[in-house]
Amino acid sequence: SQWVTGPLARRAVHRLRSECDAVVVGGNTVRCDNPQLITHGQSQHNPKRIVLSRQLDLPRQAHLWNTQVAPTLVFTTPQASPEQVEFLTQAGVEVIITQELTPKTVTHHLFDQGCAQVLWECGGHLAAQAIKDGIIDKVWAFVAPKLLGGFRAPGPVDDLGIDLMTQAIPLNRLNFHAMGEDFLIEGYLTSES
Repeated sequence: SQWVTGPLARRAVHRLRSECDAVVVGGNTVRCDNPQLITHGQSQHNPKRIVLSRQLDLPRQAHLWNTQVAPTLVFTTPQASPEQVEFLTQAGVEVIITQELTPKTVTHHLFDQGCAQVLWECGGHLAAQAIKDGIIDKVWAFVAPKLLGGFRAPGPVDDLGIDLMTQAIPLNRLNFHAMGEDFLIEGYLTSES
C-alpha cells in the first residue's frame, strides 16, 4: 500500500529498484496502488516492470502502461481477455501468455531475458508463492510505526502453510537500519526454504 513508510524508506526502495533488472508485482497491486515502479530520480536506470495477472482484469488507466518511462511486461494465462491483450499490446506492453503462471516460471523467463536481479515488490499472496517456489534469496522488510489489523487486513506474506514457530523460516545474515521513523530488516533465506 502507498505511504505506509516515510520518505527515507521510500527513497531506499527507489535506490533498490535502480540496482535491479526487473520489479515484479501482481494484478492486485496494480488495481489497488497504481504503482509506477520506477526509481523516482535516484538513478537514470529504471528496471523492467513486470505484472502477473491470470485474467488481465487490470485497469486501462495505469501508470505501468506508459512504456516511455520503462518497459513493461505482463505475464498472463490463456484465460486472459483478448481485448485486454490487444489494448496492452497497442500501448507498447509486452504480453506473455503462459500455461503455468507461477513465480518460478516467470523468474526463468526473466533470467532468459537477462534479468538476474529481480525485486518482488508484491503483495502477500504473490510473496508467499515466490517464497514457496524457492526463488527469493534476500528479504527487505520495512517496519513502520503503525498498527493494522483485521480479517481482511493485508500482510507482507500470506499463507505459507506454516502454523508453528518451530516451522518458521529463519532469516540469516541480518542487518537492521533505522530510516527516519521506519526500520529496515535485511536478511537472507536459508537454503532449506
